Amino acid sequence: MKSLLAFVVLLFSFQAVAETPKPVTLRSILLEQLRTTHNEKDWFVPINVALAGLTPDQANWKDAGGNHSVGQLTYHLLFWNGRELAKFTGKSQPKFNGNNDETFNNFDAKQWSETTRQLDQVMTDLEKFVETADDQTLQKFASEIAHIGTHNAYHVGQIVFVRKLQGSWNPEKGVK
Repeated sequence: MKSLLAFVVLLFSFQAVAETPKPVTLRSILLEQLRTTHNEKDWFVPINVALAGLTPDQANWKDAGGNHSVGQLTYHLLFWNGRELAKFTGKSQPKFNGNNDETFNNFDAKQWSETTRQLDQVMTDLEKFVETADDQTLQKFASEIAHIGTHNAYHVGQIVFVRKLQGSWNPEKGVK
């Protein structure tokens, strides 16, 4: 009887260990924020899904209400995410006069596919930075990295909104 009881206790112990969630770390939280705004669908639509299938003309479209085009929003995300990545990795940042309007208004529809390719690459590189940074470096930039995720989510919501106004959004992609 004692050996049966010991077996049952041992069995439940193994089951409890198997069901124990992986510990949450600063790195895992920051990676989750970046990935869910980049290419992993979670609570909201990520950038890659929000931009998929758009033509350069659709990316350049603006409504009469003065909203930015999808292309302008994408260029803005590329500008700021690229700038932050350069800072994190110690690379020189392009000159910037502080006028945030320029980060939207330099979009060129002829460069649409290159803009989306570059944004995807910058997001991938940000994730690699977070994966490989030592703990001290990660701690130093943690708040900024968290803000990148929030900033991305905000503008991806705008992208989906503009696409809905335009009639180019497929609600099966996540937002009805």
